[in-house]
Amino acid sequence: MYSRLLSPPRAKSFFLFGPRGTGKTTWVRSAFPKAVYIDLLEAELFNDLTANPQRLSNFIPPDFKDWIIIDEIQRIPDLLHEVHRLIETKKYHFILTGSSPRKLKRKGPNLLAGRALALSMHPLSVIELEGDFRLEHSLKYGQLPSVYAEADPKKYLEAYVKTYIEEEIRQEGLTRNLSAFARFLEAASFSQGSVLSISSVARECHVERKVVESYFSILEDLMIGYRIPIFSKKAKRRLAVHPKFYFFDVGVYRVLRPMGPLDAPEEVDGIALETLFLQELTALNDAMDFRYKIFYWRTSNGREVDFVLYGPKGLLSFEIKRTSRITSNMLRGLKSFLADYPMAKAYFVYMGNRRMYEGKIEIVPVQEILKDLKTLLA
Repeated sequence: MYSRLLSPPRAKSFFLFGPRGTGKTTWVRSAFPKAVYIDLLEAELFNDLTANPQRLSNFIPPDFKDWIIIDEIQRIPDLLHEVHRLIETKKYHFILTGSSPRKLKRKGPNLLAGRALALSMHPLSVIELEGDFRLEHSLKYGQLPSVYAEADPKKYLEAYVKTYIEEEIRQEGLTRNLSAFARFLEAASFSQGSVLSISSVARECHVERKVVESYFSILEDLMIGYRIPIFSKKAKRRLAVHPKFYFFDVGVYRVLRPMGPLDAPEEVDGIALETLFLQELTALNDAMDFRYKIFYWRTSNGREVDFVLYGPKGLLSFEIKRTSRITSNMLRGLKSFLADYPMAKAYFVYMGNRRMYEGKIEIVPVQEILKDLKTLLA
């Protein structure tokens, strides 16, 4: 089991959200071995607490002073009222894990009105993998914990995607048309790392535009997809207006993305590297509470920077290329961004072995920057 970067509060209840398979249950049971553990995936327990949420206290020993874990809390949103009452009256400390805050926000928009913090768990980071990190393995299979334990990581990922469609989507009642949603997932994979056109995806999977928009919202609610907005603060030129889209893990993206004779492997490989870098940014930003907001930047004439981080610690820009040879054209986006935002730090991340400099742009090997990213963001 890998050590995680999360730093839970010592004496305050908290939610732990993250996609299935990121290791939430494993981590809470290891980090809090004396806790009362309530698993809402157990059918009998689920039925009991669904009918009688107030019976939650029956599963907690009298005068209990340790933590209480409720796994998959989104399955019974009404339990939040009882959790709230027990925090107030008994001063209990709860850990509430879930793969989707969607239903919880409907029942309690403030998620216990500040009485519980909200933490996030992502696929493993390079720092967490330590000596097990292998760049080519991560670019092919992603960094969900099980891909480092399974004998056949590809089969695991195929089963993972199938489980999400057949179990998570059906259980949550998010859509009645699973075949249309499956077509949508494949069509959405072609938008990975691209400026998102809802209309194009709708045409590709033969589903109405409004339905496709709701499908993208489902991916975000389940934390398996992100829309990255354009950075437009104090913009000095005309910019793109639509967000970019990413599935949350390289391995999941690769399983969903079909490959045919007309597909260029280098294009998919380049997007895989970009996705892996975003995974690292997101995981470290949340785990270390750096409080950056993540954007991309693209002008109307096509000058682009893959990721822009804006927050209390500064303004950072990153261009990611799966190449070991650099041309002047590859640096044009960062140079244009620096012309508009000269206070920014700019990094060109590539597959070469040498750290170099082009004016204010720092050119860094991907292996090196992934291992130093925590320090760079701090």
